Amino acid sequence: MREVLAIPAFRRLWTSAYLCCVGDWLSLLGLSSLLATLTPSAELRSFALSGVVATQLLPGLLLAPLAGWLADRFDRRLVMVLADLVRCGLFLSVAVVGTTSWLLVANFAIGACSMVWIPAKDSSIPTVLHRPEQVEAASQLSLVTTYGLALLTGAGLFSVLSALGPVLGVHDGGLGIASVLVVLNGLLYLSSALILARLPEVSGRFAAPARQPSGMVREGLRYMSRTRLVQGLVVGIVGAIAGAGTVLAVARPYANSLHGGEAAFGTLVIAVFSGLALGVWLAPALARRLPHHRLFGVAILAAGTALLAVAAAPHLWFALAAVGVVGACAGVAFLTGLTIIGSRVEDSVRGRVNAFVQAVVKIVLFGATTLVPAAVTLAGTRTPMLVAGVLAGLAGVWAYRLMSDRHDGLVTEVVTPHDRVG
Repeated sequence: MREVLAIPAFRRLWTSAYLCCVGDWLSLLGLSSLLATLTPSAELRSFALSGVVATQLLPGLLLAPLAGWLADRFDRRLVMVLADLVRCGLFLSVAVVGTTSWLLVANFAIGACSMVWIPAKDSSIPTVLHRPEQVEAASQLSLVTTYGLALLTGAGLFSVLSALGPVLGVHDGGLGIASVLVVLNGLLYLSSALILARLPEVSGRFAAPARQPSGMVREGLRYMSRTRLVQGLVVGIVGAIAGAGTVLAVARPYANSLHGGEAAFGTLVIAVFSGLALGVWLAPALARRLPHHRLFGVAILAAGTALLAVAAAPHLWFALAAVGVVGACAGVAFLTGLTIIGSRVEDSVRGRVNAFVQAVVKIVLFGATTLVPAAVTLAGTRTPMLVAGVLAGLAGVWAYRLMSDRHDGLVTEVVTPHDRVG
């Protein structure tokens, strides 16, 4: 990680991404707190977090093709700067307008900007590195930042400002401390925009010809449909996210079934994220023994197998160990997938591939977290995890076969010039 942080352009891009990740986590907490403040009904307040998550998740289901087109067609630096500035303005408007309806509308627009920003950022990472071998370390650092450092910073800021609210004279009579959090969010995105504005290296190496968005979308879909490497990524991601969504959906009732209550639920969450961190840390060492395209499928197969153990766990201690293994395998698969996209998908379509993967993640996660609770009421907590484990295992085997050695090498010749559409 020190090697990639020593690259000035990557260090500035990483700083921008860190600020945006802190803003993302802080907005999840701050906007849900503000929505709860604006909601008069005590029953509806319990759905504040779900409302914020849903309105931020929905753009990813609708705007993935547009996000990929923007990342591949235009200057990626300009795309990210504009997305950050729009997010800043939207957060400030939430604090000024202060109504429930505008908060939900603005949150949807913020999610749309995030959907545009993320593929552009992910596609820019390889362009600021010196060698393709550095993509894995950069992806590892990105994961540690997003789910570690930024999460802790965002949660810490929320806790500190919430505790200091009465001391600072910010009371619940109006919007309370939530309005301060929303303004802080806007300033974080503004800071990110200022950093990116002075970072020409992320603009992109690929100069796309001026074509209609529909043509570029069809070209990206053709690329993915003809490239077995990308097909394997998508299949594996569907299996892995379906398993992860199932675990999230059943975590609380599953903890209760083990007679552990809230303490067991919290411990299971810690076990999952501890395993995830361990997997991200171990992935580079494992990749030295097994090629990335093989490691990806193996990690998802192992995660599915471990999920079967979670479904059959007789005691809490056994469940904790199995859940930790699931998290570790997910961490290995997550980092390996990002490395493959960054190092083996050509720059001219990388934005569309990243956007498509983001959309698949959100669609499957949305479906799993929506359907699994209904399945729990019919079949209990263990049957959905058993089914998810089998599906993840099959997805891992299928991904492994699609990404086998006979399809090895850089994927750069799948869409030839005479095939281009638009």
